[in-house]
Amino acid sequence: MTDVAQWMARQRWYAAKGGVPELRTIAELDERTDEARVRTRFVIDDAATGAVLYQVPVTEHETLVPELEHARIQPDGPGDPDVLPSYDGPHDPAYARWLLGAIDAGSESLVPIGPVRDGRVLRGEQSNTSIICETETNGTVIVKVFRVLHHGDNPDVTTQQALSAAGSARVPRVFGALHGEWPDTGRPDGIAAGHLAFAQEFLPGLDDAWRVALDDARRGESFAEGADRLGAALAEVHVTLAGAMPTEPATPERVAQAHATMVQRLETAAAEVPQVAEHADAVRAVYARAADVAWPDLQRIHGDLHLGQVLAAPEPRGWVFLDFEGEPLRPLHERSLPDVPLRDVAGMLRSFDYVAGALAHDDDPVDAAAWAHEAREAFLDGYARGIGTDVRAHRAVLDAFELDKAVYEVVYEARNRPTWVGIPVAAVERLATRAAH
Repeated sequence: MTDVAQWMARQRWYAAKGGVPELRTIAELDERTDEARVRTRFVIDDAATGAVLYQVPVTEHETLVPELEHARIQPDGPGDPDVLPSYDGPHDPAYARWLLGAIDAGSESLVPIGPVRDGRVLRGEQSNTSIICETETNGTVIVKVFRVLHHGDNPDVTTQQALSAAGSARVPRVFGALHGEWPDTGRPDGIAAGHLAFAQEFLPGLDDAWRVALDDARRGESFAEGADRLGAALAEVHVTLAGAMPTEPATPERVAQAHATMVQRLETAAAEVPQVAEHADAVRAVYARAADVAWPDLQRIHGDLHLGQVLAAPEPRGWVFLDFEGEPLRPLHERSLPDVPLRDVAGMLRSFDYVAGALAHDDDPVDAAAWAHEAREAFLDGYARGIGTDVRAHRAVLDAFELDKAVYEVVYEARNRPTWVGIPVAAVERLATRAAH
């Protein structure tokens, strides 16, 4: 495992950056195809930052494959002549053909993918690895290989499966997913299970809504029509999910739990950023008012929605939503629980505000405050029309979720982009002051 450990330490998806992996293999799938031996290892890294379970797919060939030299796992040099050349699986078209065949043959296949001609890895990803596959019958398919594994279904997979199975065009068409099991001594039955890979339609060359909105705002062009359609598209997603997946009432216990999470997040932000501490009492009052009123029913939602999670496809399709994994810092099982649809609405409202904030920080600053206000109102109009209820009737709850998102952003920016922390801080001040009147 020494070669694998040295190789893993250099990969973008390796979580303990700068550390030396301490690996132990807990399970392995071993398959042989006409092209290669495919070995999928389930490897625990006992890193100082905490144990992490990785999926490490490897292909072995009888001889060196020059075009895969960039993905070779062994170090340079002749090496052990008895050890077959091994490569990072996602970079090997032989692995792509095996993987998509396994998805087609699995229990979570929705639409057969068919024969795969070629595959290449999508650059730039960190936590996962995506392979762009050219197929004979379904055009270009993207298959996401989950590098870090957790017990439980991945909400990105199950939510998009439900939408696609219901005929929604608001997500890329889902072809299927691969589920797997591995030993887990911490579980009563000794077995954990979860998603290993996920295949869906690839939509290349499309701008995301962030880019579209930012360009419009920079030019001073109204985004009201696009925001209205975006609100209606989100309502369509929520209505479809409410019909396809379980819903439940917002019980006092669930409301109290959400309220406690908001307060904890506020305390963290107030301790790190003094400007938030100045408004902490007003923010707590907003949270308390929200906890005292009725909440809409809970259902599956996006969970981490912003303009960058939406693609601008040509009409008549329009807006297409991506990445339904939920907030990355929340445990996987929490991200799969029914939640308040207003959380998604609040996330998008904050994203419009971020467009204005980004332009204010530009080298050639633009005042887009009026643009953002118009876009926010148009988005709410479109959502209300699509959902059949004016969300402004739930203003107290929506205000609380929008403030909670801004507080979350304060902590993120303070830790990662201090020069941008003023954007969410201003939102906290504005929202807390508005709600007090």
